[in-house]
Formats: sequence, structure tokens, C-alpha cells
Amino acid sequence: MENLSPQDTEWAHDWKIIVNIFEEIERLEDLFKRLDVSPLREMQQEILILNLKKYAWSLQNYIVEKYKKEY
Repeated sequence: MENLSPQDTEWAHDWKIIVNIFEEIERLEDLFKRLDVSPLREMQQEILILNLKKYAWSLQNYIVEKYKKEY
């Protein structure tokens, strides 16, 4: 296996965290689906999930831009 530069190691670490965040959002979404709640609460849960995904996508874009500039 080739030796990784410090930037590659840091990028891999950050990317793993981003992937974990998306997995946790999916897990939360699955948990919400198991609840029997009113339609208003279902809508609030959907909005929460969408906002979490939006934030995670912005983090993903930030990581991509951060390391793109370093190379």
C-alpha cells in the first residue's frame, strides 16, 4: 500500500465522518417511520430530515472545496 500524504489522511478522515453523518440521517429517518404520529408531526419530521440532509450536503461540498484548493 502506498504511503498517504497528511492531506490524504485528513481528507479520508473527514470523508468518513461525512459518510457517517448521512448514515445517521438515514437511521433517524427509519426511526421516524416507525412512529405512529399525526400528519403534522410527520411533516415536521420530513422537514427536519430534509434540513439535516441539506446541511450534510453543504458539509460535503465544503470538504470537497477545502481539499480541492489544497492540491
